[in-house]
Amino acid sequence: MKALTQRYIETRQRTETLCKPLQIEDYTPQSAIFSSPPKWHIAHVTWFFEEMILKNNVLGYKVFDDDFGFLFNSYYNSIGERIERQNRGLLTRPKVEKIYEFRAYVDQAMINLLESTTDENIITLGVLGINHEQQHQELLITDIKYTLSLNPLCPKLFENNHVHHFNKSTDWLKIPEGIYSIGHTTDDFCFDNELGAHRVFVESFEICSGLVTYGDFMAFIIDDGYKKPEFWLDEGWFWVNTNRLEHPLYWTHVDNQWQHYTLSGLEPIDKNAILTHISFYEASAFAQWKGYRLPTEFEWEVASNQLNWGTHWELTNSAYLPYPKFKTAKGAVGEYNGKFMINQMVLRGASSITAPNHSRNTYRNFYHPQMQWQFSGIRLAK
Repeated sequence: MKALTQRYIETRQRTETLCKPLQIEDYTPQSAIFSSPPKWHIAHVTWFFEEMILKNNVLGYKVFDDDFGFLFNSYYNSIGERIERQNRGLLTRPKVEKIYEFRAYVDQAMINLLESTTDENIITLGVLGINHEQQHQELLITDIKYTLSLNPLCPKLFENNHVHHFNKSTDWLKIPEGIYSIGHTTDDFCFDNELGAHRVFVESFEICSGLVTYGDFMAFIIDDGYKKPEFWLDEGWFWVNTNRLEHPLYWTHVDNQWQHYTLSGLEPIDKNAILTHISFYEASAFAQWKGYRLPTEFEWEVASNQLNWGTHWELTNSAYLPYPKFKTAKGAVGEYNGKFMINQMVLRGASSITAPNHSRNTYRNFYHPQMQWQFSGIRLAK
């Protein structure tokens, strides 16, 4: 299993590379209940390998620290009690240094296991653990960006601001009505929420080949889009007014110029760049204002087979629900996706900070409709 071992090592190293720009003080703060501190992320993904694989498959394996299961379990109710999510930022102890010792300890045990095993169950769980860590690599960056954005100094994390220009087109792709196959069908890895491949009937529709830009959304703001209830879903209108929102997350108006916080600090907004950090409520309102709509996740997948999409999560007009024949796995792994299939909307595509080789056109991400901190964008349909 040299290939899997190498992939494991590369994934673990990438997480630590992403953390290199952090100062020691950056590892612990938790800026919101929906975000987690970097220290918690890098400990949690390590705990996942220890809990899900090593404890059950290595004879005589001794856990690194008996308290870490309580501290770094995320949402696995079947495993046991855990610290409340909003208190993750209070973990000034254990020290960051000890968390890296934990990672090294688990890495050695995992490498030894992967190099010697032929057990298909261990291999399957190892691949899942790698993909799980890749998901957290993306969350690690979105979470630290949100935290640093609240610092009045607008600190710089990376040289790359991850603001992208690509596929700026206003062409519309026409998709005929028909019965189309949806879902993952190959032997390559996928998450369980992509399984249950099935057919859907799709009415004829058109979908824009380009993504909405910052300049496009500025026009919505200039036209008082945040103040006109006719464009908003009722819950979205309540959300806007309750939070007194007048523009997207990270935007600020300075000296008659729109600026936004990026991973390389506060910068003027490039009107031609691809819009990101938009909630479903904002995306829906913008689409209504333009006279269009958001595509369903099925329309998106059908169209993606004919277009080479860009690299931002794209909001869809589909609720996050199980596919036909969806099966919940036994044990803690079964809590990975299925229990979240309520009150959330599906995102399709990938992000500018998604790990390499972690995207595919059947991938289903999901968030509550008010969430803005993910690198989510808009593609219009009609």
